Amino acid sequence: MAKAKLEYIWLDGYKPTQSLRSKTKIVSDFDGKLESCPMWSFDGSSTQQAEGGSSDCLLKPVAIFEDPDRKNGYLVMTEVLNADGTAHESNGRATIDDDDNDFWFGFEQEYFLIDNNTGKPLGFPEAGYPRPQGPYYCSVGASNAYGREIVEEHLDLCLDAGLNVEGINGEVAAGQWEFQCFAKGAAEAGDEIWIGRYLLERTAEKYGVSIEWRPKPIKGDWNGSGMHANFSNSVLRTCGSKETYETICEAFAPFVKEHIDVYGAENDQRLTGDHETQSIDKFSFGVSDRGASIRIPIATVENGWKGWLEDRRPASNGDPYKIAARIIKTVKTAKVADAVTA
Repeated sequence: MAKAKLEYIWLDGYKPTQSLRSKTKIVSDFDGKLESCPMWSFDGSSTQQAEGGSSDCLLKPVAIFEDPDRKNGYLVMTEVLNADGTAHESNGRATIDDDDNDFWFGFEQEYFLIDNNTGKPLGFPEAGYPRPQGPYYCSVGASNAYGREIVEEHLDLCLDAGLNVEGINGEVAAGQWEFQCFAKGAAEAGDEIWIGRYLLERTAEKYGVSIEWRPKPIKGDWNGSGMHANFSNSVLRTCGSKETYETICEAFAPFVKEHIDVYGAENDQRLTGDHETQSIDKFSFGVSDRGASIRIPIATVENGWKGWLEDRRPASNGDPYKIAARIIKTVKTAKVADAVTA
């Protein structure tokens, strides 16, 4: 009788930043389908999601991927539910209001690779700093690119698992990298980023390297890490109207705090107005402006104002479920076509 390893993955209740948790369930004669994954449970008192006297939390499978790094393995993304079946307060996925998957998201996930022996990013000497940022972006060569073997292995695992990874690149600082995922539907986009993060964490384990998700781990004249959110809906993809784009961008202005509240902890250290960011307490938008809160890509303009927008404020440690949910909520306030406000 064949045995399969189902790795149930969920987000804990730690604040201000949730962490990934997972455990393995062995099942017989598994057909690889999501509907064949049973509900499971865990001790919520160990993850800051329940009290010890009533600690059971439920794991509801919501997405499944093959696990290319384990024999007969599958990665099962789950939502955390209370014992009565309602969504747990830590469950950001349950807050997404996009039943018809009209919203598409492409997340650009930046991160640092940290040497566990030094506590510093790969490429940083034990004392002091490497050369100033600049030569590391999209770099090649042993004096510029650090940790490529981890990044390449992670990319292969993501593609083999079926994630829609659209690219990788070295980032501006030494030891800083990025991968991008795209999906039609906010929930699916969040699933893919979280599974991508999980595979990165697990891959780096083998190298004695940790993943640093915080947005500004290296103080001073170094770019922080973000998770730029590229998004569109049917209106943005088809309107052909500069005025419509401006109306949607302007709809974000009254909700600066609401967005920042779910865009990741310690983001004030990154959103300073320097290093290709807008200040955390301000809002702006502009064509091809990487110093704006929301950038209108030049490709959108050249395509006759049909395309997408990029919110550059989300931090690298933000929850893509909560980020997408907030973007959808704000876009739906814009007074444009029915497809947005319905």
